[in-house]
Amino acid sequence: MAREPRRVVTGHDTEGKSVVVIDGPPTPFGALWFTQAAPADNTSVGDAAQLVRKLEPPRGGTIFRYAVIPPEDTSISAEERERSTARLFAQMDATHCRTDTARHPGMHKTRTVDYVILLAGEVTMLLDKGEVELKPFDVVVQRGTSHAWINKGKEPAILAAVLVDADPV
Repeated sequence: MAREPRRVVTGHDTEGKSVVVIDGPPTPFGALWFTQAAPADNTSVGDAAQLVRKLEPPRGGTIFRYAVIPPEDTSISAEERERSTARLFAQMDATHCRTDTARHPGMHKTRTVDYVILLAGEVTMLLDKGEVELKPFDVVVQRGTSHAWINKGKEPAILAAVLVDADPV
């Protein structure tokens, strides 16, 4: 299994000198960082990633996150896969992001432009029409389209992504 990402975040001390303010893992939501708006506020103190509880960033904001996509579990029923996926989207306040799930229960569409890099493993990006096999260091610019991430392999796939607020399509 690939190791969990290490998150090193810099900031300023009381004298205005650059220091490390966080050195540890991402949040349980896979968040690495978060901004409320652009331009971002670099004067705030604390772990902005702890504010991430949703799939989408706020208007004008961003979310930097990673995701581990486990191999597809073919032993569970389609009904259980649907229930499990629905729960996951509900936990991220993202039930409105789910699109036609006839192709796969993970199909969703966000009001973002996403910059995605596959760091490890292999993953398939399903679209409404077609699919794309991705290998490590492939980059996807996801422009508010319906998609799902499928791992047909035996090892977890690890994605890093920056989600930037965008006007909906």
